[in-house]
Amino acid sequence: MPDIKIAARDGGNFTGYLAKPPSGRGPGVVVIQEIFGVNQVMREITDGFARQGYVALCPDLFWRQEPGIQITDKTDAEWKRAFELFSGFDLDKGVDDLKSTLDALRKVDGCSGKVGSVGYCLGGKLAYLMATRSSADCNVSYYGVGIEGLLGEAGRISKPLMLHVAEADKFVPPEAQKKIKDGLTGNKHVTIHSYPGADHAFARVGGQHWNAAAAQSANQRTAAFFKQHLG
Repeated sequence: MPDIKIAARDGGNFTGYLAKPPSGRGPGVVVIQEIFGVNQVMREITDGFARQGYVALCPDLFWRQEPGIQITDKTDAEWKRAFELFSGFDLDKGVDDLKSTLDALRKVDGCSGKVGSVGYCLGGKLAYLMATRSSADCNVSYYGVGIEGLLGEAGRISKPLMLHVAEADKFVPPEAQKKIKDGLTGNKHVTIHSYPGADHAFARVGGQHWNAAAAQSANQRTAAFFKQHLG
């Protein structure tokens, strides 16, 4: 599917990669990028949700710095650029752009109006914030980085949220994981799954830390979660 334009709340517009299910109709899923932009990995993930029956949309969240970023995790130069983009990313504006994406997706022809979000890495952090700041019907976070610093917003979570935590995550050390679990375990809307031995980005197909068993388990849980809350 071609990219579509999404109107930003503060003016201008950005693009999102849209994938529709074979039937052309279904609930929506906002797919939230890693730090490498809306690259081939993210497009394939978006296509995968479409095959599961969802109208899936992956927005370009780096558009305010440089539109159309599509890099990989294969070279040092690309990692350097990815961290530059991550450092320059405005978190609040990013959440606003995701809210705009949510609104746009609900209006896409074929979308039922029920919409969830799923995010990876940076996107995992943003999926948590979609649970605290947006009207998304449910949200899934894969190895979100920095959630421990945002637990003050946990009281705003009123819709189902699932977190996939990589226990060997070099970007989310054990003390940060403990803070997240301690801060969210008592919330009836939150489900947390931990994956022993799994490192950051364990679900990135072809990535250095791809873990087939952990990825399969997390993806099956995500599929069941979306079926329950969006179906």
